[in-house]
Amino acid sequence: MSARPRPLLLGIGTAAAIAMAVSGCAQKATGGDGAVRVTASDTKCQVSRTDFPAGHVTLDLENKGSKVTEVYVLFPDDRIAAERENIGPGTKASLVAELRAGTYEIACKPGMKGDGIRRKVEVTGENTAAERSPEADAAVASYRAYVQAQAEQTLPRAKAFTDAVKAGDVEEAKRLYAPSRIGWERTEPVAESFGDIDPKVDVREDGLDEGQDPATDWTGWHRLEKALWQEKKIGAREKKLAGQLMKDLNDWVKKVGTAEITPTSMANGAKELLDEVASGKVTGEEERYSHTDLVDFKANLEGARTSYDLLKPISAKNDPALTTELDRRFAALTAQLDVYRTDKGVEKDSYTYVSYDKVAESKRKELSDGVNALAEPLSKLAAAVAK
Repeated sequence: MSARPRPLLLGIGTAAAIAMAVSGCAQKATGGDGAVRVTASDTKCQVSRTDFPAGHVTLDLENKGSKVTEVYVLFPDDRIAAERENIGPGTKASLVAELRAGTYEIACKPGMKGDGIRRKVEVTGENTAAERSPEADAAVASYRAYVQAQAEQTLPRAKAFTDAVKAGDVEEAKRLYAPSRIGWERTEPVAESFGDIDPKVDVREDGLDEGQDPATDWTGWHRLEKALWQEKKIGAREKKLAGQLMKDLNDWVKKVGTAEITPTSMANGAKELLDEVASGKVTGEEERYSHTDLVDFKANLEGARTSYDLLKPISAKNDPALTTELDRRFAALTAQLDVYRTDKGVEKDSYTYVSYDKVAESKRKELSDGVNALAEPLSKLAAAVAK
């Protein structure tokens, strides 16, 4: 799910690697209590210090505004070095970023839209956090291959879907809609970080920026979803949008191989996928017309589990109790979700679920509780990996 244009993820060989965690990291470049404090409001973004040494830098975040906000650490060209979304009014969070020397901006985004309120910061010195173990190198290599494979596997599924749209076949397009999104949803933290690709392909109507016109500026899967399920028709514009979707997805596939991936970014990406489930899938907001939210839910969960499984040799060594808890929580949520599975699908890794509008509020609450039970220990994975 996207609610706004997002900056570019780092390319290979660029100046930073990302990591997010809700708890502190074992190594803090800022020393002592160490954290850089970022206080956000609806009109301000206050930063306690504007220079700090390279390495693992912890930012303690507090939202004193009336709107949900997010905080980014950005390069001058708006590539993401680190981010933390969905910080509610009156709440606190923590962001751990692995930063090399360079100039960055810290941006607070009230309402999670627009360019944000920005403060320039300088990071100096040598990054002492970049050395990796053989287990960490193996995890990164395997995850890179997984992300690339998911992107490439999306293309034929998306083509089948968009071909049906172009042919004006509403029912066939409906059938192929959810499967076309699985690879994207499994790797969403990486996928949605490439420039303007995410808001082109995955934005919802209420996620458009101020001044954008849904009639002309809204593109991607969810615009076609609305045409198929609510409007129940395919016109010339929808056929044109189908072609644009394929162009944008091809651009995504070409860029995936350039993503900077670190063990901590993998860990925090897993947590971000659970946040996506909590903020969009469990609420039914993501697939509000098709009600295929549980397919997205499953894909997000699988993507998070893949990251965790690849990092497990590291977390098991550094925090065995956390690893045991995560194994238990992943298994429990998977079993909880699979209750709603109706068919394993034609393809090996495809699946179908009951329409989410048929899931009672009490059952949605149970799913939400399961997501929260996993998200809490998962938020500690990045810190365990960084020890």
